[in-house]
Amino acid sequence: MSGGIPSGTYRLQFHADFTLDDGAALAGYLADLGVSHAYASPLLRSAEGSSHGYDTTDHEHVDEARGGRPGLDRFVAALHERGLGLVLDLVPNHMGVDDAHAAGWWWSLLEQGTDSPHAHAFDVDWAAGGGRVRVPVLGSADDLAQLTVEDGELRYYEHRFPIAPGTGPTDDDPATPQEVHDRQHYELVDWRRADGDLNYRRFFAINTLAGLRVEDERVFEATHALVRELLADGAVDGLRIDHPDGLADPGQYLDRLAELSDHRWTVVEKILEPGEHLPSGWATAGTTGYDALAEVDGVLVDPAGEPAFTALDTEIAGRAVDYAELVHGTKREVTDGILGSEVQRLARLVGDLPGVEPAQVTEALAELLACFDVYRTYLPEGRAHLDSTVAAVRERRPDLTAAVDGLHPLLATPHTELATRFEQTSGPVMAKGVEDSAYYRWSRFVALNEVGGDPTRFGLPVADFHAAQAERADGRAASMTTLSTHDTKRSEDVRARLAVLAELPGEWAGLVRGWLTRHPLADRPLAHQIWQNLVGAWPLSAERAHAYAEKAAREAGTSTTYTAVDEEFEASLHAMVDAAFEDPTTRAEVDAFVERISPYGWSNSLSQKLLQLTIAGVPDVYQGTELWDFSLVDPDNRRPVDYAQRRTLLAELDGGTVPAVDATGAAKLLVVSRALRHRRDSPAAFAGYSPVEVTGPAADHAVAFDRGGVVTVATRLPVRLAAEGGWRDTALQLPHGGWRDLLTGTRVVSDLHGAPLADLLTALPVALLVRD
Repeated sequence: MSGGIPSGTYRLQFHADFTLDDGAALAGYLADLGVSHAYASPLLRSAEGSSHGYDTTDHEHVDEARGGRPGLDRFVAALHERGLGLVLDLVPNHMGVDDAHAAGWWWSLLEQGTDSPHAHAFDVDWAAGGGRVRVPVLGSADDLAQLTVEDGELRYYEHRFPIAPGTGPTDDDPATPQEVHDRQHYELVDWRRADGDLNYRRFFAINTLAGLRVEDERVFEATHALVRELLADGAVDGLRIDHPDGLADPGQYLDRLAELSDHRWTVVEKILEPGEHLPSGWATAGTTGYDALAEVDGVLVDPAGEPAFTALDTEIAGRAVDYAELVHGTKREVTDGILGSEVQRLARLVGDLPGVEPAQVTEALAELLACFDVYRTYLPEGRAHLDSTVAAVRERRPDLTAAVDGLHPLLATPHTELATRFEQTSGPVMAKGVEDSAYYRWSRFVALNEVGGDPTRFGLPVADFHAAQAERADGRAASMTTLSTHDTKRSEDVRARLAVLAELPGEWAGLVRGWLTRHPLADRPLAHQIWQNLVGAWPLSAERAHAYAEKAAREAGTSTTYTAVDEEFEASLHAMVDAAFEDPTTRAEVDAFVERISPYGWSNSLSQKLLQLTIAGVPDVYQGTELWDFSLVDPDNRRPVDYAQRRTLLAELDGGTVPAVDATGAAKLLVVSRALRHRRDSPAAFAGYSPVEVTGPAADHAVAFDRGGVVTVATRLPVRLAAEGGWRDTALQLPHGGWRDLLTGTRVVSDLHGAPLADLLTALPVALLVRD
């Protein structure tokens, strides 16, 4: 791809309290840190008060709360002054419609129905709604009595809706608000009906994010006009595409985008299952990096801990947990619940299958979605996944054989409305069923319950890691890599600390049994989930801990939910969290254990960070994570970042300080800045990938590779390494001669026996070596 590949990016989350002018003030710091590009969250006009920007309401303007176009121009000017570029996050799949009046296209649709000039922009099944689009906002069906007509609009509390011309009350026709409502192109319904009666496509199960039909060239052009202008003006140098799996034809979209952007560097937020690859021919440099995250995390997890953690999980759950069955169950809850409207729409598209009852068609569709082993297909690519899913459903549900056999050829025919909508539905079922349900229910080892991961894969052998990185260097060298994002379930440093538990399964089991006994919770697997996260993020405020516990419990949905809150259970949940802070024995145990494992967690953090920064790909640093960052799931990971502290520490490092590995996190800042600077300044040194042999008694504890002039060395499994007596005679088999560590300045000589790791890894558990 042309347009320039970044050497490294830094993700910034813009909102009303962190504007584009705040970003401009960071340009010097970002340049000093070593990145080549700032990487901005969505900047187009979004819903009022939006903290994330993924609810675009107007594609023609930069969001004023974030600084507007003048603020963007100042931000870009500041970046350019320091030699930096800008990567922009785009949201093509949907737009925010919570405030209908603020979303002009949606307002027009509601007012004019199929006659609206924007009707073609939305995925509305008009026939299913009797010619009306259903809007699920009412507290109950009886709330139609609360409608009023004010200033020529229909009002429901704070919600405003248009009145079609000629349908409002007049002197000759003093219609009631309810009668006016019945004349509209929309029907306001009980919010609970969204599960089964919604007739427009949305993002996942969020009713206020209406799907856009960017496969229509008119919609594509209208939603990308400002982006085209920003690219042409040189304000934007690269693009990140949100949720491509929601699009009818992602390949077509990326082709159009490549033409529009003159083939600027573009990555897609695509979750790849283990062994899965991006479709061939997609006009993209790669993914946003969750696949790399899983590989880097995995190589630092001790597989020897799996039996003990599985036994503990069985003990806590009271039964052996079959994760595949758990996932199937959570996905069926999604197909039968919050995404039931989408399944019903698929069933309507199928129509009649000879000899098959309509209910069987719906059930077969739900089973196919639940058994799908990847997020979606892109027919004709991915046909094998559909075929294997059909075989799995036939084996699981022989009673659905006729329905499945009838559906199979229909779903396998590319570019039909049924096949396309099935593809658009399977991704949300996977995301909601796995990431947002199963990951909160299976508490065996939550460090692995991460977006893009596979919790059943307990650790990744070093040889497999090397093979994956060699493949990445060969075919995905411009893909993004990451460890933390705005969507990760827990930050990289939380996961790094939790990885230590795999080396201390007995010690952890003893502690958590005591906590579960002293502070019982009816949902014991959830309690285990919470305790792991508390230890991973400790110390944290009680407020943050309570917010996380409540969200985790409601996402799990086993004892309480967002829509059916069990107040008694949640009271006991909060009492358990309180105990971590207020019970003297428990607090002392948590403090002592976190103090014991933190140095090992820091070691893991530095290792995973250097691995991520130096494997093939474009490394991204999520805001603030250049220091220790012990954040949990959003909104916890969107807290303000102290950049003054980071500037001060970086200046001290540039003054020649080699920091200790301690609670300040300065050691991580050293690793991040030196690796990013070297990638920026010496790109030719990062052109290949070759494993470097490690020999000696602790060889299993090192990951080392040569990128073509720079060698990365990282420590793994630090608890066992220390218990076994350290590096001893372990050596790195480098070409003979002198080598210098760019991180600490340490010099070593590689001779016939190699370079001793005991001499190299004294100040830090990692090294970045160049010829001396």
